[in-house]
Amino acid sequence: MPDLQRLRQQAQRHEHPIPGGALVWHQWSCLDPAAHRPPLVLLHGGSGSWTHWAYCIDALRQTHELWALDLPGMGDSSLPPDVWDADDLPVRLQEAFAARFAPGTFVVVGFSFGGLAAGLWAAQYPHMAQALVLVGVPGLGLMGERLPMRGFTANMTPAQERDVHAHNLGVMMLHDTGRIDARMIDLQAENVARDRMRRRRIARSDVLVPVSAQWQVPVHAIWGARDSLYEAQLHRVPEVLPQLRSNQYIAEAGHWVMAERPDEFVGALMRALGVSSS
Repeated sequence: MPDLQRLRQQAQRHEHPIPGGALVWHQWSCLDPAAHRPPLVLLHGGSGSWTHWAYCIDALRQTHELWALDLPGMGDSSLPPDVWDADDLPVRLQEAFAARFAPGTFVVVGFSFGGLAAGLWAAQYPHMAQALVLVGVPGLGLMGERLPMRGFTANMTPAQERDVHAHNLGVMMLHDTGRIDARMIDLQAENVARDRMRRRRIARSDVLVPVSAQWQVPVHAIWGARDSLYEAQLHRVPEVLPQLRSNQYIAEAGHWVMAERPDEFVGALMRALGVSSS
């Protein structure tokens, strides 16, 4: 488990004003000043925050400057009154991106719900990013039956609530449940408690498939090969997204692939971006 306090201290915190508050960025400088590579904009998954990326931040900043955005209504970011689901996010993302980056100068890496939002944004603003990387992305019509997630009740003890978080991590996020430890449960509990975007529904649809025809930049995909959300349908990814430049599967990894197999994930991301491992 990464040292979240250290990562917070090493990051620069930036705010982008929006109705009702601000969107919050965490920025880490690249540790190789000679790298001269485009910054990576990291978008986390649903009920998450920048901490979804914590397991690979140290590795990624060896080669790239990182800008992790807390999506509206999650983490440190405010929820605007006009945002209910991923299809409400492209305009807000564009405002935040355009305030920081010139068109074609940055790469967007979106995990799960963040990948869905990024894909919708890239369709509406097709020339902004230099490239797009989708990690465990929904919205492709590939989700199977609903997973046996557990909910919370008002009379639960803190220990019982932690049991629910551990169960849900094992059912949805990770393949190897042995990787679930107390600090991962702490991280999950903190993120879930700060999720204020409660009406998300379109992730189970195929909303991303028709708009993908509007993408004008290289798009890559990375998946945990044992992702419980899509495992039985992952072979169909090239069929529903034929324009992908690359499509990589990481063995024995679940949905939260960059936490479960961070080294393999970073390697896959660098291959997608054409960065040599030497």
